[in-house]
Amino acid sequence: MTRQRKKIPDGRPGAQRSTRLSLAVQYACADPALPSRAQLRRWVRAALNAASATSAVNDSATVTIRFVDAEEGRALNHAYRSQAGQSRDYATNVLSFPYAPPPQLAGDLVICQPVVRREATAQDKPLRHHLAHLVIHGMLHLQGFDHESDADALRMENEERRILARFRIPDPYRAERIAH
Repeated sequence: MTRQRKKIPDGRPGAQRSTRLSLAVQYACADPALPSRAQLRRWVRAALNAASATSAVNDSATVTIRFVDAEEGRALNHAYRSQAGQSRDYATNVLSFPYAPPPQLAGDLVICQPVVRREATAQDKPLRHHLAHLVIHGMLHLQGFDHESDADALRMENEERRILARFRIPDPYRAERIAH
């Protein structure tokens, strides 16, 4: 009789399971600083496992991350986020498209690399840190987190901080609190 080891995702004590992840990455823009598929997988898996500890458990996840230029980012933001009388005819940093909720999570993230690069420079933070934050932020949206109310925003930001700390990435909201 062979003994099987329990999977312990990301070293969390007591964790019994890990989400099956199917991750596709599309690089539709050119930038030498785009993260590797392996790095994206680490960020996505951390968001899945951490969120599973505090909300619905994900048995499986099918996620596509697409990196786009400003033109495609603007077109997608306008097409999917504009509402009656309110045009969103500009590129935004990340868009989340959830298709199936946990436990069989499915969704897409679209990341507009020029916007992310511009924000990282303006906020004086490493591009890799800002990319990690936005991938994790988008993954939390796919799992049902939002920031529509102050309480929901605080819950989501705390989850982001907790996940980012595991990668030794500083609190992305700290500068905002100091500025206010």
